[in-house]
Amino acid sequence: MTEENKQAANAENNGPKMAFQKIYIKDVSFEAPNAPQVFQEQGQPNIKLNLNQKVDKLDGNTYEVTLTATVTCEVNEKNAYLAEVAQAGIFSMENFEEQALHQTLGIYCPNVLFPYVRQQVSDLITAGGFQPLLLQPVNFEQMYQQQMQQAQQQAASETKQ
Repeated sequence: MTEENKQAANAENNGPKMAFQKIYIKDVSFEAPNAPQVFQEQGQPNIKLNLNQKVDKLDGNTYEVTLTATVTCEVNEKNAYLAEVAQAGIFSMENFEEQALHQTLGIYCPNVLFPYVRQQVSDLITAGGFQPLLLQPVNFEQMYQQQMQQAQQQAASETKQ
């Protein structure tokens, strides 16, 4: 193998690498504070979804990404249920440029976790005696872009002060 071929092979080996190590439930809760009376309520349920994600660096190349979904349901302004699932995954990320790493942790990793969150939320709500709820797909790329715009606006307003 020529020196040039060795350098090309080394450059290929030094490209970005990601490994999915583990997925697990970090926290889960379900409350039906007005049961059993809420089962008698007639009316359209008002369902709200709040999604949050958090990234923690565990060591040099290993990150824990946690996607938390909080679903609240009200019927006739009475709290029917609250379901919360924090699903986490451990990802090993090597040879990423800073921007690519940030995007991968903010877009790709939550996309990996979301089907697990969706299933856990659905199972909790069904086990609580309510109609099944299937969370709609989420555009994490759009959410990431919005978060970046908000961070830029906040940084711009802080520098003006």
